[in-house]
Amino acid sequence: MRTAKLNTSEFQRCAELIEQANGLLISAGAGMGVDAGLPDFRGVNGFWRAYPALAKSGIHFEEIASPDSFETDPALAWGFYGHRLNLYRRTEPHEGHLILRKWADWMANGAFVFTSNVDGLFQKAGFANEVESHGSIHRVQCLEPCSPAIWSADYIQPVVDEEHCRLISPLPACPDCGALVRPNILMFGDPNWQPQTTRVQQSKLNQWLQRTKRVVVVELGAGKNIPTVRHFSQGVGMPLVRINPSEPDLYNAKGVSLKLGAAEALRAIDAIFSA
Repeated sequence: MRTAKLNTSEFQRCAELIEQANGLLISAGAGMGVDAGLPDFRGVNGFWRAYPALAKSGIHFEEIASPDSFETDPALAWGFYGHRLNLYRRTEPHEGHLILRKWADWMANGAFVFTSNVDGLFQKAGFANEVESHGSIHRVQCLEPCSPAIWSADYIQPVVDEEHCRLISPLPACPDCGALVRPNILMFGDPNWQPQTTRVQQSKLNQWLQRTKRVVVVELGAGKNIPTVRHFSQGVGMPLVRINPSEPDLYNAKGVSLKLGAAEALRAIDAIFSA
């Protein structure tokens, strides 16, 4: 296993940082979902492997993940997001999520999650406190928007022609004005995203940080391409465990970096922490 290439002292140091903390702050990027079987969108090739219909048309992630796509071709936009909604609904948390839950239960002040992921896996794993910095695919809003309302996407059951990445069920409509509904996700070039839920979550995180003085930050699969999570992790100013198979460098942060995938690294740390 790759863990054998790392010095055991690195895992020992991670376990010590966790043991010394009274609160676990989990910061997670897209790499956390890869171990659950979700597609890796890193680079255009990774995205196009997951969505060959978009590759055939030469459509990049930044183009389809844009409010403009709902204006120009709503069936294609909802084909992409409808497929993701169905995929995320049936995806279950992996072992790494469960290890983090165990550590959180051990902490005096529990845990808080900060994630750019929109998949809802941490909620499925039982984490009640979370900042979804880019929103969630499990919530929707009016495309216009006609109001700042945000509501659950549970009623949307998309039927998607996966070969062509197109929605073939009816397009969801706003119950107030009849305009198209879109996911409550911060997209590229998105002036109309409704951030109210995320702002409330961030306020709760700030309160948690004020009363939790000994925090350890465990960052998982957060890349440099969209560095929201990495900037947050280092901005907290607490000991940081950065887990990333390709971009583990810490720069000026204090802590430990592990060049591994999320589940593999957490398993190795937990073997020492549990002992």
